[in-house]
Amino acid sequence: MSHGSFVWYELMTTDAAAAEPFYRGVIGWSARDAGYPGMPYTLFSVGEAQVAGMMTLPKEARDAGAGPGWMGYVAVDDVDADAARVAKAGGTVHRAPADIPGVGRFAVVSDPQQAVFVLFKGLPGMSAPPAPANLPGYPGWRELYAVD
Repeated sequence: MSHGSFVWYELMTTDAAAAEPFYRGVIGWSARDAGYPGMPYTLFSVGEAQVAGMMTLPKEARDAGAGPGWMGYVAVDDVDADAARVAKAGGTVHRAPADIPGVGRFAVVSDPQQAVFVLFKGLPGMSAPPAPANLPGYPGWRELYAVD
């Protein structure tokens, strides 16, 4: 994975049962359960290529004021060090660095304007294939809206 590149997209929703058929119908993604014991997680794909995931927005996130939405995962070389850099630069660490068994390490952070994103480092040998240019179903643009 290339440091600083978007490598994954995740929908955190309060209604996964409605969101799955919506994205299958509108974008044409296929969907399947990831098979994580005790945690429903849907993988969206274009053909055989996985492009995004979906999970129910956790209660603790809702209680902290988070609402449904998409988050981008940004590849970093060291999740712990980069989470500390975010905090030092005036951002917020919403979820401290933690492991995703069999996947990698992540931290949920935001910039000083409260734009939320995920720092991510996959396990060794794991890499996200680059999205083909102009192919339907792949994220093609990332945009930050900020007040300053």
